[in-house]
Amino acid sequence: MFFARPFLALGLMGLVATAGFGGSDANAQQIFRIVGPDGRVTFSDKAPMEANAKASTAPIVQVPGGSGNASLPFELRQAAARYPVTLYTSPGCGPCVFGRSMLSNRGIPFSERTVTSNEDIEALKRLAGTATVPFLTIGSQQLKGFSESEWVQFIDAAGYPKTSQLPTSYRPSPATPLVAAQDPQRPPLPAPEAARPATEPDAGRAATPAPAADNPTGIRF
Repeated sequence: MFFARPFLALGLMGLVATAGFGGSDANAQQIFRIVGPDGRVTFSDKAPMEANAKASTAPIVQVPGGSGNASLPFELRQAAARYPVTLYTSPGCGPCVFGRSMLSNRGIPFSERTVTSNEDIEALKRLAGTATVPFLTIGSQQLKGFSESEWVQFIDAAGYPKTSQLPTSYRPSPATPLVAAQDPQRPPLPAPEAARPATEPDAGRAATPAPAADNPTGIRF
């Protein structure tokens, strides 16, 4: 059941309608920023039909998470840039498999982060407040556990297409650990051997004779 979640979904829909663009790609299709007669601003990959509408080209957004992003359809590229999707998984997690499959079948470009080491687990706890996987983020929205109906609700609210629009050339990026592996520290160099005691006589040097009884100070002239 959902109580506060539908309200959050409506908030996401409002953000989808008002968010801006950033970045550029010379090879991507041209996008028009259209100002209608009533002053309403819309974005489209088609030139305006109204004679009194003003249009200018809008920059294209680069979407992280896979190859072939420049060829993503406008609606998909727009949603992925504003509300990027990240899936957190761990080996042997059945619900993670279902979640990954659901995102792939829906045509969602997403990044996957794996949780395997103790460092990964601690990082996930700080991020999500729990070590439960799968864990999904859509923009700043966090979804714990796999619930297809809940995931679909927020994906729809973020403006992702209802059916897959991924081109055949698209390849998702490989999953990466949540915490990047660090090179182990180099062990310290062994300490140099201690110098021989200063009182130890050299083998090639004659020992100083003990002072004579009639010259207790040992002073030589």
